[in-house]
Amino acid sequence: MEPIRVLVVGCGNMGSSHARAYHALPGFQIVGLVSRDDGSGERVNEQLGGGYPVYHDVDEALAATRPAAVSVNTYPGTHYEIALKGLDHGAHLFVEKPLAETVEQARDVLARAAAADRQVVIGYILRVHPAWKLFTEKAKELGKPLVMRMNLNQQSRGKEWRTHKNLMDSMSPIVDCGVHYVDVMCQMTGSKPVRVSAIGARLTDELKPGMYNYGQLQVTFEDGSVGWYEAGWGPMMSETAFFVKDVIGPRGCVSIVDSARGERSADSADIDSHTKTNTLRVHWQERDANDEFVRADEFVSTADEPDHDALCRLEQQLFERAIRGEVDLAQHREDAVQSMRIVLAADEAFRTGRTIEL
Repeated sequence: MEPIRVLVVGCGNMGSSHARAYHALPGFQIVGLVSRDDGSGERVNEQLGGGYPVYHDVDEALAATRPAAVSVNTYPGTHYEIALKGLDHGAHLFVEKPLAETVEQARDVLARAAAADRQVVIGYILRVHPAWKLFTEKAKELGKPLVMRMNLNQQSRGKEWRTHKNLMDSMSPIVDCGVHYVDVMCQMTGSKPVRVSAIGARLTDELKPGMYNYGQLQVTFEDGSVGWYEAGWGPMMSETAFFVKDVIGPRGCVSIVDSARGERSADSADIDSHTKTNTLRVHWQERDANDEFVRADEFVSTADEPDHDALCRLEQQLFERAIRGEVDLAQHREDAVQSMRIVLAADEAFRTGRTIEL
């Protein structure tokens, strides 16, 4: 089959990783790279051998390349506009999470894509991660209700802090990153979310008015399960317990740890550390007549897990299969809207000081 002609829009951390994936996969042919006029597109092009045209205007790039697919890897506030432009040119869409800034915008993109018979894949990288799939399956063995504790705090500086401030021009950390982990919670429970609350704090005046760089959301599900997600960005953030992924149920618990010795090593700015698991620690609460545990904790090594670039290749292989009609991703898209709905409700809960009923 002919390779799918793809235009890569955005050449930052995620865009460069996806560009490397398209470059490596025979099912795709990059027809252009689009970036801000900051040299990022030229740098990515050089990394890939210098064979691709670089544009600094999306409209110009779409008109010149006429792609079959558009890969949107820009800041979240631009996703909706670029997605619609891609659809107007008849392209399939890969869009980094979150799909848009509002649920209404997300549903609009999906409705227009369905009407045009175009595929949309949203960049939920943990959904293609074999170790995170195993983590989710282990959680489902723990019974109901589940207690899900997750965070990803990032002590950012320099380039990373500039990126975080740009992200916070459109949304807070619990919205931007929260969609990943709320999506995992929804998969673990298989239950309907019913209410959301949140706390937050503005820890710097370097942000636009009204934005906050620390937050924690709490979500309650119909089956009695509960989960919290915490995210903070900035040079002031602590690296103590920056990565907590822990699920508790009536039968025991499962946690992501570095090794059989326990805690995570601290490097919250490293993008690979955001998906890396290393080891799952599974504990069962079964006890004997003396209330002593009868099963030792199980340590499941995931050391052979794919790195960030390999995960991006898995995402793009899924995108190719969707375009070629080999997989139905209707549930994937509906779940993406559901997780958006929850994190946006959390943002509303913080800003209004009240619990949001879903």
